[in-house]
Amino acid sequence: MNRQRLLIVDDEAPVLAALNRAVRHRYGQALIVDTQVDAAAALELLRVRDFELVISDLRMPAMDGLTFLRKAAQLRPHMVRMVLTGSSDFETAQQAINEAGAFRYLCKPWCDEDLARHVDAALALAASAREQRESAQAWHDQRKLPSAQELERRRLEALEPGLTHVEWGPAGEVLMPSITTLGGLGSGEHGVDK
Repeated sequence: MNRQRLLIVDDEAPVLAALNRAVRHRYGQALIVDTQVDAAAALELLRVRDFELVISDLRMPAMDGLTFLRKAAQLRPHMVRMVLTGSSDFETAQQAINEAGAFRYLCKPWCDEDLARHVDAALALAASAREQRESAQAWHDQRKLPSAQELERRRLEALEPGLTHVEWGPAGEVLMPSITTLGGLGSGEHGVDK
């Protein structure tokens, strides 16, 4: 089984280092951890790499954590999102839960046992959701159900037989049917003298 991935985003390097240390102490090599001090750089990382979990600070310069989590959810909708916040940011943490789909929030300063409990729950949720998606895909594949594209092709073909049939030439060009194929009409049938 592939190791799970965690992304931690916080503009304070000492906070990142402390979180990284606590997570590595708990999980060792079982969890791959990436850290970013810049939310925009974290989004770029999300564009190219899949993560099961992201933990983001709420108060960051340039891009706040709520904006980051909304954009992260668009890029990786199946990724579990957690918020790291100061105790005075409770309303913003609630907003992150409601608007960005944050799974849980963790207050600064955190207790390593609480961090581990929240990360355990988030990774379990991510694994369960992945298994459900894989199970649904396997069920779909077993039944050889047609894709949405194939269903649309069949619908169009039923409305207009031959519409979806395309003949390709040797160079990849679309070959047009001859006039005789389109209706059996030759030039003499159009009333044109030869």
